Amino acid sequence: MNKFKLFSTLLAAMCFISAGVYFADRAAAQDTSRERTVNSAVTPTPTPSPTIDDDEPIKIETELVNLNVRVVDRSNRPIANLTQSDFTVFEDNAPQQIEFFSRSEVPTNYSLVIDNSNSLRQQIEKVIEAGKILVNANRPEDETSIIRFVSSAKIEVKQPFTTNKTYLGETLDDLYTEGGQTAIIDAIYLAAENVNEHDKSLGPNDRKRRALIVVSDGEDRDSYFKEEQLFELLKELDVQIYTIGFLDELPKEGGFIRRSPYNRAKNLLTKLATETGGRAYFPASVNELNEIAASISNEMRMQYSIGYAPTNETTDGTFRNIRVVIKDGPNRERRIAVTRTGRYATPTGNAPTLQRN
Repeated sequence: MNKFKLFSTLLAAMCFISAGVYFADRAAAQDTSRERTVNSAVTPTPTPSPTIDDDEPIKIETELVNLNVRVVDRSNRPIANLTQSDFTVFEDNAPQQIEFFSRSEVPTNYSLVIDNSNSLRQQIEKVIEAGKILVNANRPEDETSIIRFVSSAKIEVKQPFTTNKTYLGETLDDLYTEGGQTAIIDAIYLAAENVNEHDKSLGPNDRKRRALIVVSDGEDRDSYFKEEQLFELLKELDVQIYTIGFLDELPKEGGFIRRSPYNRAKNLLTKLATETGGRAYFPASVNELNEIAASISNEMRMQYSIGYAPTNETTDGTFRNIRVVIKDGPNRERRIAVTRTGRYATPTGNAPTLQRN
């Protein structure tokens, strides 16, 4: 009997142990399955990388600075066979990448700004004749306006911008001189604003050159604007100025402090041309006017057009000096670039403002 009880006890213990092992294994299996489920749920699915089309153009918003460059040799003869590799552009002494280059003829919008004060009464007929030579040389897309000035109160657009040579010729024939205190600074100031406003009306894609051809004795007697204000405006506007000065009637003697009227007038007309990339002419007689008119007509169109995207993209309103360097020609022939001396880094779309005293 005692043996039977001992056997029963051992059998019950073995069953209990077997059951414990069975349930422990099952629990472990369930934990492993649950861990696999959890791990499977939190594993992220890789996101496919976006595809890039190599043929799709990349658009970069930038603003080109456009330069009209005239190139001459030591004898002031034009050079018209250069390539882009001959040019290097510097802005504040930093080299710039040329993005656009052309040496073809470009249409020009220009104003004839003609002094009609009595100081030019002896030359007015030849001035009219020279103006007609300029107008007759116009290409079909060239536009010209005629501005007549005497005093500060009499600066008038006699003919708005037009391609019609007949209208321009008739307007030139109607010019006449009269008395008044010459205001050449005011006339150029308003003429520069006028050509700038006209170009704005043509849209941002217009690539016409802008120029003024000023005929005067160069003596300013009574302008509202100061010379400094005029040159500040010209630094903001991309307009070339060609000047034709008749200075023989001006006194060459100066005082202890002030320069002579002759020297003041010559310096003003020369500076206007130099600062804007144009050219100053001082004919000894009216008989030279026809040749000068033909020269200006050719120079306005036979120039190099250069566009560069400035490396300094800040538009803080500061003035940036521009310099164009040309490689020497055969036999170390010097080539001289004539263009505007700089630009203002004004914000895109902001018009230049005028400060009045």
